[in-house]
Amino acid sequence: MSFDPIERARKVEDIVMQNDKRKYYRFRYTRYYGGIVTADTVGCNLLCAYCWNYFKNLRPEKYGEFYSPEEVAEKLRKIARAKNCYLFRISGAEPILGERSAKHVAKVISLVDGEFILETNGLMLGYNSDIVNLLVGLNVVVRVTIKGWDEDSFEKITGAKGEYFRYQLKAVENLAKKGVPFWVAIMYDVFGEEGVKALKEKLPVPLQN
Repeated sequence: MSFDPIERARKVEDIVMQNDKRKYYRFRYTRYYGGIVTADTVGCNLLCAYCWNYFKNLRPEKYGEFYSPEEVAEKLRKIARAKNCYLFRISGAEPILGERSAKHVAKVISLVDGEFILETNGLMLGYNSDIVNLLVGLNVVVRVTIKGWDEDSFEKITGAKGEYFRYQLKAVENLAKKGVPFWVAIMYDVFGEEGVKALKEKLPVPLQN
């Protein structure tokens, strides 16, 4: 049965946030993006069938420990110095589940002394445009991963009610309006040419190759 991803976001945020601290279970260097320092967290408002971290996100209460933004940033900076890499991200789950988690992320971004790639499904950025304001002026590029090309595909991929698909598109619009750098990502193997074409027609901003 499909679920309300906004309500799930609220419930999950209550689990993975403790005041200004968020749950993380690993800090590491990875070779994605040509090399990036990564903080792995838990807790997502979607349950995508192909998610590599599905089981941790299904039961976020079982994994990770709470870290303040300052503690996260220090761990990331330590790895950055060791690897001479100053590109950062949070992976493993949805970093923005509501205003509390968004403020946590924004603080981490402001402290790491490097460029941050914010990987998100964008739902909360579309649902609450005030959250986008927290990203304005930061050294961040937002990677919005769109989880379908219409309501039906969104529901099949994520398990969430299809009517919430529109908030992913709204996130793109809100980021563009606020001047926050972003790009749209998809899983081509899931979309295929027809899905890509259908999504292009729905995106509220023009695409650039």
